[in-house]
Amino acid sequence: MTRQHGTLPSGLIFFNILNSKEDGNKRKRNCFNLRVFFRRNAFVVLTLTAVIVGVSLGFWLRTFDMGAQEILYVSFPGEVLMRVLQQMVLPLVLSSLIAGMSSLEKKVYSKIGLRALVYYVVTTVTAAFTGIALAAIIQPGKLSKKSEMSTTQNSDAQTVDSFLDLLRNMFPSNLVEACFQKYKTEYVSNENKVVLNMTEGRMINETIAVPGSSDGLNVLGLLVFCTAFGLVLGGMGSKGQPLRDFFTCLNLAIMKLINIVIWYSPVGILFLLAGQILKIDNLAHISRGVAMYTVSVIVGLFIHSFVTLPLIYFIIIRKNPFRFMIGLIQALTTAFGTSSSSATLPVTFYCMEDNHKMDKQVTRFMLPVGATMNMDGAALYEAVAALFIAQVNNIDFSIGQIIILSFIVTAASTGAAGIPQAGMVSMLIVLTSVGLPAEGISLLMLVDWLLDRLRTATNVLGDCIGVGVVQHLSRHELQTPAE
Repeated sequence: MTRQHGTLPSGLIFFNILNSKEDGNKRKRNCFNLRVFFRRNAFVVLTLTAVIVGVSLGFWLRTFDMGAQEILYVSFPGEVLMRVLQQMVLPLVLSSLIAGMSSLEKKVYSKIGLRALVYYVVTTVTAAFTGIALAAIIQPGKLSKKSEMSTTQNSDAQTVDSFLDLLRNMFPSNLVEACFQKYKTEYVSNENKVVLNMTEGRMINETIAVPGSSDGLNVLGLLVFCTAFGLVLGGMGSKGQPLRDFFTCLNLAIMKLINIVIWYSPVGILFLLAGQILKIDNLAHISRGVAMYTVSVIVGLFIHSFVTLPLIYFIIIRKNPFRFMIGLIQALTTAFGTSSSSATLPVTFYCMEDNHKMDKQVTRFMLPVGATMNMDGAALYEAVAALFIAQVNNIDFSIGQIIILSFIVTAASTGAAGIPQAGMVSMLIVLTSVGLPAEGISLLMLVDWLLDRLRTATNVLGDCIGVGVVQHLSRHELQTPAE
């Protein structure tokens, strides 16, 4: 059979058809992969888009001469977001702490559970103080050298009163009142007439401390009550099961509500950022402040991850901590990618049980609890963020307020859920507790997508090192392996 001029051989035609089919399949696979990527990272993409659009909208609106009322209208969708999130704070604190503490049951009273709890508290408090120290040294929120310092003549007395207020707020006399008020010592002027002799006298003006209150949620008192209540409920066995089920169900319902609200957050963040940019007088200072805030958090996470945690591991176990950390690379990269310590749990189990051959009795207890309770990165981030917002607003913290901040940050980060952007809710708890404006969160959202991933990796690293430390300390109790 002769082949006509200009036509291709049948084999080549068949090969081209196969190639075209393969190209079509590749294009379909690429489109499918893109759809899967956007589906898995939809929230991150929407948040980044909202940040970009919000900043652009704010700069564009600055070209118009807008008054305070117009700026308020622009910020209104963001105000709705803040109000809804603040609405969730009280039920979230109550349900998450009581459900979490009661679920530990008798394990928390065992030696392994006690060691794990001590490790969580020590590392979280250390992370919080690392963040506080860095924010105090770097001062990322200081927009100028001149700030409105609150100077008082009797600062020592105020420091003692602030510490006593901390203790008073830990044990509120009325739990209902603690939902909307907290104790605060107030200072009033009192004029006394001092008689020097029978015919002469003079007036002395002195400042005295009197009981007072300030508006806002007394989170510290509720945290102490819920922790104690949850521990007691966990020790009641089957008698306390109905109440445990109630708070567990309430916690799940609140988390579902928060997940719904979180999907509205890109819209709120967009208008919050636009409103904040419109309010700012000196954008260069704010940009420098946000950049220094980012540097402060990253430096703090680096110190905690590569100095504090390895030092704890080396002092207790006497082995090379960095060799241990190499076996966790898969879990750490997964944590950075997913921004969720809970979603990283399967990979964390694999790294600890297969790579490091850790005892399953320890991993099965500590890793799920650590994904919820041990939030070193979140504690450090919240401490730096709170002081950054305070410095931006020219609010100086006393020693007593810093002590209160460390307690609040430790407790709030412990109760935070191991899911992306859950830090937004716990950050609200911190800001509300120390009397800082909640709207300052919008400034943090500019870089939160990156910092959220870094602090999640730090959280997972802290969980894994905790397993190694507790297993070493409990090696005599671990005689029978878990099935």
